[in-house]
Amino acid sequence: MSGWRKSSPDNFRQGLVQKGRSLTNQIEVPNSVCSDTGSLWSVRRGQSPVIATAIHDGRLMRQDLLPLCALSESERLREEDPFTASLISGVPNQVVFHRSRFEIDLNRSREQAVYFRPEQAWGLTVWKNGLPASEHLASLAVHDDYYEMLGFFLKGIERNHGEFVLLDVHSYNHRRAGPDIRTDPEQAPDINIGTFSMDRDRWAHVVDPLMEHFRAFKIGDKPLAVSENIAFQGKGEQTRFIHEQFPKTGCAIAIEFKKIFMDEWTGQPDNAVLGKLRDAVTAAVPLLERIVGQPR
Repeated sequence: MSGWRKSSPDNFRQGLVQKGRSLTNQIEVPNSVCSDTGSLWSVRRGQSPVIATAIHDGRLMRQDLLPLCALSESERLREEDPFTASLISGVPNQVVFHRSRFEIDLNRSREQAVYFRPEQAWGLTVWKNGLPASEHLASLAVHDDYYEMLGFFLKGIERNHGEFVLLDVHSYNHRRAGPDIRTDPEQAPDINIGTFSMDRDRWAHVVDPLMEHFRAFKIGDKPLAVSENIAFQGKGEQTRFIHEQFPKTGCAIAIEFKKIFMDEWTGQPDNAVLGKLRDAVTAAVPLLERIVGQPR
């Protein structure tokens, strides 16, 4: 998607209420366990240049897709990013997407945002007998609407603060071969910072202190292992979109948390670890607020 469609402010506000949940200052449910299956996203707007998103947190699928899907909820959950909404719950500006990435993957280009082939979806066959064109188009409309909303949302923050930092928060599996088989820690840091689509030199004064900030936190007696572009490079659609639309004012950092805060096979969280990681994200806000907009 090369850009976002223009819309009047009234239409935009109406879209946020109807497509998402509301323009209130409260995110609804951190883990997207939401009884309203019509909900697409929740938005929280604060007075800060720091934003966080959890666009793979969602578990919901629209009712028309459920009988077509070949995957169980637990199979979908393994490749979703549960509890990432909880990780960002202390950030002043938040966007949380409530739908499963198996309905529409907001972090892929529009052309690749619906999974049709196993190679697009970790070898999984997503649909029992393919997907009707009408359902495909309905999912793509959500992708279009999301990026239209995001563009307007960030434009307002840019207008108020000049520059902004967006933390694009995800999580990843590190025991793919089995519950007791871990990926080599050298290839699977606790936190992977992805910077592929950004002007790295321009935003070094933001990225480098953020990485050092995370390294100062410990789980047990072990400092968090933080690396850049190791497990993932930050090649997702959301960071690409932001750096294209806001090349001088928007710093979008893809942050992948290894699922040390949960059992990736059962879906059960480790609330103590989850809380410490959430504290680390929340504590990054004042650091980033001090950095953003400083003369360089």
